[in-house]
Amino acid sequence: MRKVDVDSQPSIRIRRRDTAIVATMGSLVLVLFWLFGELGFVETFVAITTFAGLSTFYYLTVSTTLNASSMPSAVRVAHPTDAVAASADVMLQHLPIPVMLIGPGGRIEMANPAAREFLGLGALEGHLSSVLRQPRVIEAVGAALQGEKVQPVEYATLAPVESHVRAIIAPIQPTGDSVPHWRAMLVLADETSIKRADRMRADFLANASHELRTPLTSLAGFIETLRGHAKDDPEARERFLAIMFDQTERMSRLINDLLSLSRIEMDEHVPPIGDVDLTVLAGEVIALLGPQTADKKIVLSLEAPEPARVVGDRDQLMEVLQNLIENAIKYAPVDSGVLVRIEPAQSRDQVERPAPILGDDAGRLTLAAPKSGPGERYIAVRVRDSGPGIKRRDLLRLSERFYRVSGQKSGASEGTGLGLAIVKHIVNRHRGGLTVESVPGGGSVFSVFFPTVTKAGVEADRP
Repeated sequence: MRKVDVDSQPSIRIRRRDTAIVATMGSLVLVLFWLFGELGFVETFVAITTFAGLSTFYYLTVSTTLNASSMPSAVRVAHPTDAVAASADVMLQHLPIPVMLIGPGGRIEMANPAAREFLGLGALEGHLSSVLRQPRVIEAVGAALQGEKVQPVEYATLAPVESHVRAIIAPIQPTGDSVPHWRAMLVLADETSIKRADRMRADFLANASHELRTPLTSLAGFIETLRGHAKDDPEARERFLAIMFDQTERMSRLINDLLSLSRIEMDEHVPPIGDVDLTVLAGEVIALLGPQTADKKIVLSLEAPEPARVVGDRDQLMEVLQNLIENAIKYAPVDSGVLVRIEPAQSRDQVERPAPILGDDAGRLTLAAPKSGPGERYIAVRVRDSGPGIKRRDLLRLSERFYRVSGQKSGASEGTGLGLAIVKHIVNRHRGGLTVESVPGGGSVFSVFFPTVTKAGVEADRP
C-alpha cells in the first residue's frame, strides 16, 4: 500500500466532498418530496437515516484507515475504500425521479439516468438552458445558485403531447469545497397524470350532465305518462317502452365512451411499447363487424401487405379500426362497399399527404400529426366509404367531443359524438397521425398512420 505525506490530503478531500454531495442530494430529494406530500414521514425518515448511516460509516472507515495507531501521524493512506460512496451513488442512479446538480453558470454537473431520459440528454456536459427551455425554471435555478430559497415552478408543454411538470429547486453548498460556490439541485416531478385526473373529473361531470339530460328527461316523461292515462293502453305502453329502451342504450354507450376516453387521456403522455400487426388486426375487426353489414348489403374489403407491424397497444389500435370502420358502415349507402387499405411503410409526408384519393375537389385536413424525427417510417390505414361526405367547414371539428355533423343527430342509432375524439387521443399516444379527405356526395376517406416497429428502441418520443 502506497503512502504519501500529509500534503497530499486535497485528493482525499475531493472524495469526501463527492460523498457528501451525493448524500446531501439524496436527503434533500426525500425531504422535498415529504414536504410536498409525495412520501410518507416514516419512509422519509428511514431513507434519510440510511443516507446518514452510510455517510457516517464511510467517514469512520476513512478515519480509521488514515489514522491507524501503527502509522506515524504524518502518514496517510492514498486509496481509501470507495464502496460506500459507490453505494450512495447507485441509490441516486436508480432513483426513478429526474434529479440534476447544476453548477455555477448553469452547467449540468450531475444528472441521474431518469433526468437524462426525461430531457433527452446525450451527455452530462452542457448548460441547463440548452436542454430545458423554460425561462421560469432557468430563473429559479439562477436564484438558487446565489444561495436564495425559491418556490417550486410548474410548467406545461404541448408537443408532442400535453404534459405538466413541477420543478423543485433547492440551493446547496457542498462541504469541503475550497471555493464556497453555491450549486442548485433540480428535481423534475411529472404531474401530468395528476393534472389529467383533475381535468377529467371536471370534464366528465360537465359533459355527462349535458349529454345525459335529454335522454333522462325523455325517460322521466315516458314514465310519468305510463303511470297516468297510458297505464291501461297496451299499444302505447309497448311503444313507450321501446323508446325508453333505446334511450337507456344510448346512455350506456355514452357512459362507456366517456370512461374509455378518460382512460386513454390519462395515459396519453406515455407511448406504448408493444408490437402489433395491423393486417391481422384489421382482418379480426372486419370479421367482428361483418354482421352489421348484412342489413345494408355492404361489402367490406381489405387490401393489406403482410406483415404490417407497428409499435402500439393492441386493444387501443383495435378500438381505432373499429371506430373508423363502424362509421364507414353507418354512413355508407345500401348495396355499396367499404374499403380498408393498409399501405407499406413510407415517410411521414407520403402517408400524410398522398395523391388525392377522391379527386382534386376533395377537402383534406390533418386532425393529428406526430413529432417525427428524420428517417421515421409509418404504416397507414385508410378507410374509404361512398357515403354522403362531409362539408369543408365541418372537417376541422370532427375530432371535437360530442360534435356530430349536421343532419346526423337523430334516430335510434345516433352516435355519442366521441368516436373520433377517442381515435385522435389514441393516435396521439401512439405518436401517429389522423387525416380526413371528403367530398360532399362523393364519400370520405379517414386515414391513421403509426410508426413502424423497426424504429422501436431507436428513437423514443418523450413527454
